[in-house]
Amino acid sequence: MINYDEPLSRPPSEAESLIIQATLGCSHNRCTFCSMYKTKKYKVKSLDEISSDIESVKIYPGIRRVFLADGDALSLETSFLIKILRKLKDTFPKLRRISIYGNTGNILSKSDKELLLLKEAGLSIVYLGFETGSDILLKKIDKGITAEEHILGANRLKASGIDLSATLINGLGGKELSDEHVLKSAELINRTAPKYLSTLSLIIPPECRKRFESAFETGFSPQDDFGMMKEEKLLIQNIDTDKRIIFRSNHASNALALSGTLPAAAEDIIRKIDAALKGDVFIRPAWFRGL
Repeated sequence: MINYDEPLSRPPSEAESLIIQATLGCSHNRCTFCSMYKTKKYKVKSLDEISSDIESVKIYPGIRRVFLADGDALSLETSFLIKILRKLKDTFPKLRRISIYGNTGNILSKSDKELLLLKEAGLSIVYLGFETGSDILLKKIDKGITAEEHILGANRLKASGIDLSATLINGLGGKELSDEHVLKSAELINRTAPKYLSTLSLIIPPECRKRFESAFETGFSPQDDFGMMKEEKLLIQNIDTDKRIIFRSNHASNALALSGTLPAAAEDIIRKIDAALKGDVFIRPAWFRGL
């Protein structure tokens, strides 16, 4: 069986997927809100190590989904990644989906031809942390990318036929930059129309708090649950693309679970948020979310 190098993270939608660690840690590892991989040094596992992990679970031929970890395994050289994808397809005859964490820098480092080759080899979905569409905030959180680069990378990925699952972080701008964060994020979604869009709530680990807050020269006032729900409402109100987007706000950090397919479900989502703001809908308490 596989001996994972902890900590190990995966998107909520990959709960039933086989996880294969192709890399350890995160090649960027500078985002000020994240401590996930601070205890790890970024490393690419050898093809022999990865193949051994795959071989160790081939006794389960019915595997249909695989998620490639750690933080941004899309950072791998394309030819190397294709070898992993082919190994997976050869080992699991019923495999239908292979997904991966990536960042915009990973995408931009690959040519259009490379992205097409990855699609042809079986890469189905890239999970991309947009975090925000605000250049002001992208700089403050040390994302290492601009909103225009997010747009370029996302649209190049989509053009290859690989599905994009994008994430935004509620509360990232605090009370001071709330509108900046939400409205620029809505603009980003309108210009990229990811197949999947999810939101999670900002949680700053204690060891990251000083560095995160120091980027806000006039101070950082965190949003409470109601503030984050108001942000979510404003986001949905300002997503005006006619493209079909599967929206989920079911991360463990969120006080209110939301879901629907935009734009059709926008009014229903807004009604549920309004009901929660009035106290007519149960919101998950902090202790239930492990906060």
